Amino acid sequence: MESFLNWEYMPLIPPLITLILVVITRRVGISLGAGIITSAFVIANGHFGEFFKLLFDSFLGIFIEDGGLNTWNAYILIFLTLLGIMTAFMNMSGGARAFTNWALTKVKTRRGAGFMTAVLGIIVFIDDYFSALIVGQVAKPITDKYNISRAKLAYFVDTTASPVAVMSPVSSWGAGIMGMTAPILIGAGMTHISPFQSFMYMIPMNFYVISALVMMFIVISFKLDIGPMKKQEDLAINEGILRDKVPEFAEQDEDLPVHDGAGASALIIPIAGLAVGVIGAMYVTGAMEAGTWSLMPVLESTLVTHSLLTGGIIGLVLALFYYFRHTRNDNEFSKRHVWLGIKTGFFAMFPAMLILTFAWMIGGLISELGTGGVLGSMVENSSLPVALLPAVVFIVGCFMALATGTSWGSYGILIPVAGEIIIALGATELLLPSIAAVLAGGVFGDHCSPISDSTILSSTGSGSDHIVHVMTQLPYALTSALIGLLGFVVLGYTANVYFGLLSVIIGLLVVYIIAKFIYRPVAKQNA
Repeated sequence: MESFLNWEYMPLIPPLITLILVVITRRVGISLGAGIITSAFVIANGHFGEFFKLLFDSFLGIFIEDGGLNTWNAYILIFLTLLGIMTAFMNMSGGARAFTNWALTKVKTRRGAGFMTAVLGIIVFIDDYFSALIVGQVAKPITDKYNISRAKLAYFVDTTASPVAVMSPVSSWGAGIMGMTAPILIGAGMTHISPFQSFMYMIPMNFYVISALVMMFIVISFKLDIGPMKKQEDLAINEGILRDKVPEFAEQDEDLPVHDGAGASALIIPIAGLAVGVIGAMYVTGAMEAGTWSLMPVLESTLVTHSLLTGGIIGLVLALFYYFRHTRNDNEFSKRHVWLGIKTGFFAMFPAMLILTFAWMIGGLISELGTGGVLGSMVENSSLPVALLPAVVFIVGCFMALATGTSWGSYGILIPVAGEIIIALGATELLLPSIAAVLAGGVFGDHCSPISDSTILSSTGSGSDHIVHVMTQLPYALTSALIGLLGFVVLGYTANVYFGLLSVIIGLLVVYIIAKFIYRPVAKQNA
């Protein structure tokens, strides 16, 4: 007991308390609040004056950084507000209803609705935040029509947000990872490999992401509903209840008036304008920061949140244009409905913004605690065989991202740590596999952490209760992680990516066989 209370292990306690409370209470706000208080108390070493100062500073730090506005956090909150208002006006203009009616002529089954959502998530690869919010908003009317639970929609959205972004070289993630990898390649004497080449080499080594994506398509194809997801899907199919718990991120627009006679363009064009605005702004801001129009430097320097804000403004302007165009001669609409749309859109996103604020607070405090450093030192001090290093850093990356709620925080700590260990041991053949394992572990932890911003936004975009989403996704993520772990063990011992991939394929085949020949779903409707 005495050794556990040693300061060396104290940074692990606050995130552990938060995760335990989330599982027990299923209330993310209360759990995050407890984690924030515990973290501040530990950092303050029990001094109440310092404790209250830390709480105030952690809240203030969300909005003010180095004496100026913290644009990253502030712009995300503004973007959420814009998206909520934009959605309300697209609903009132009749665009959402028209799009649903049009899409239903193309999508004929529940399985088709699932595939449409998954493919859309893969196509929208430029940024995980953007994907998490937009895919859910676009797919929700279709999945609702086929009684796909909001929890399953959130699972589809989350499984294609971070995983696709982390495997795409032309994404905000890809450029950042290349920037982290470049100095390690130089330190290892691997100057013959460019950061871009190393990223491409690591794509087939990201076994968790590959497993999670294939698992999602198995779930869609064979309705592999297990654990808490089975309950959500049975309620949706048999009783028409898309969510059995009022979500913290519930839509507030059910009572808004809807104009009849609009076309699907009233939804498609604002969404397209938002997407083009975000992508265009990412390129322009990246070019301005990098001083060049070359693609990779641009992606490495792009201002993601500035781009989200720009796209959000464009999307809202277009949504308002179609709203006024279609409702100006509709006697059911008046000036008060403009205010109603703004108010409804804001309050629809307010719970998500509140939870994000809590998540950022605890993230900053956990960073100050040094939780990531403690977990990173476990890898450095490990006396396990060198061949197991990819598997070890994958496991530590999983726990680090789970505890801190950020895959990027894990990358910033573990990628250099893994590089140092590999260089010191002279096992450069395991350098890229180990970095790939860090990337995979970060995505897994991000998927399963209730304080992960991308997971919160996936719940928001899908209209799912956040904790229900986390708990229903967990069995699939854990299964994919075990398959990925097997791949990293094989890769470590063989130093051959094809053998690692083969082991992952075998693991997925076992899941496929269970889904097709052993598992039998109880409920079926319009498969």
